[in-house]
Amino acid sequence: MFRKVLVANRGEIALRVLNACKELGIRTVAVYSEADRNSLHVRFADEAICIGPPRLSESYLNVPAVISAAEIADVEAIHPGYGLLSENANFAEVCRASNIKFIGPPPEVTRLMGEKEKARQAMKKAKVPILPGSDGILSSVEEAQEWAKKVGFPVILKAKAGGGGRGMRIVRSEDELPNLYHAANTEAANAFGNGELYMEKFIENPRHIEFQMLADEHGNVASLFERECSIQRRHQKLIEEAPSLQVTPKLRDEIGRTLCRCLSEIGYQNAGTVEFLMDAERHLYFIEMNTRIQVEHPVTEAITGVDMVKAQLRIAGGERLDAILPSKLEIRGHAIECRINAEHPRKFTPSAGQISVFNVPGGNGIRVDTAQYAEGVIPPYYDSLIAKLIAYGLTRDEAIAKMERALSQFVVQGIETSISLHQEIFKDQAFREGEFDTGFMERFLAARTEVAK
Repeated sequence: MFRKVLVANRGEIALRVLNACKELGIRTVAVYSEADRNSLHVRFADEAICIGPPRLSESYLNVPAVISAAEIADVEAIHPGYGLLSENANFAEVCRASNIKFIGPPPEVTRLMGEKEKARQAMKKAKVPILPGSDGILSSVEEAQEWAKKVGFPVILKAKAGGGGRGMRIVRSEDELPNLYHAANTEAANAFGNGELYMEKFIENPRHIEFQMLADEHGNVASLFERECSIQRRHQKLIEEAPSLQVTPKLRDEIGRTLCRCLSEIGYQNAGTVEFLMDAERHLYFIEMNTRIQVEHPVTEAITGVDMVKAQLRIAGGERLDAILPSKLEIRGHAIECRINAEHPRKFTPSAGQISVFNVPGGNGIRVDTAQYAEGVIPPYYDSLIAKLIAYGLTRDEAIAKMERALSQFVVQGIETSISLHQEIFKDQAFREGEFDTGFMERFLAARTEVAK
């Protein structure tokens, strides 16, 4: 096992990785920007190094600064967390060149999965179901029109290097395709430095299902089952749960086996999540793969008993999956996660500032992942996520009851948060009955606005 690991991230995920390292007896190094000088990941690491000003490009995304900190601290490995540099193949290559272990997949695999159309073709080759669409990158509006006629409207244009909903446009008719094609191309070029697009059939109001995978460095791959992530706003997830009510044991087994074979063939290593859309007939279609730990990994940990971050560290240290995972992986109970954001619950505008009161709930079946505290400051430079609240029960109804109780006891003052929004969602009858899809929040917010009138 590693002697010392640098955590190239901030906030709750940095603290989560530090905790896993400490439990494995690994010394830790935190890096931080000037805005995060008083953060808990800085306080609780064995060593901490400031790598720059508040701006991400000058600190957490500054590869030379991160590598310099790693070399100064003489670490053996870097854990990138999620976001930031976690899916940056160039960063993984620099780590390799610097003789520092990157805790994640090899850069070649990260690059393959990062190029959405190449990932789509790799999955298709492995017989993972994919949506009908173009055979590759679209070269022009005219080619896009030809494919749209073959696929059938509505279709969706997606950026080759996309993510987070950028560079995506839904096209419902031939007349609107040229303008939307150019808009998606421009947005993708500005966001990713690459404006290339491909096309897929658009499924109206699908469910968003993702499979959690682990792969060691000896060719072994395991599926840790699925998560339901359909409660989202503008492609940003708000609530996740595991398992999904819509995935049957037969479908779970079929997709899991297919993904294990596919990831073994492409040489995948470490943790990864394969995302799907589910149509009304419960058919799953691959959309993308995230080559890192996910924000919502705690719900998988709750139903499997597997510590995902420890597993990442142990895999990177050369251990085999059969030494890391239980002899029999099985689903136990139900878990739900709410992402608590520092934002206005009705306007959805960010809320930076100092926290005056911060009381987190506890009790049986409740977990809170956070790096915030009373008198702590939420800087305006970073993601608005301030905490993840996870409830676990033997049944979904029990998990919901525990989540409602925990939300009522989660007190944050000094800034606005999304807690009251989550409370409203949990009172919604369709949500409680599991009758929802990715269009849920749009309908929910429209109904709330109508009631307010």
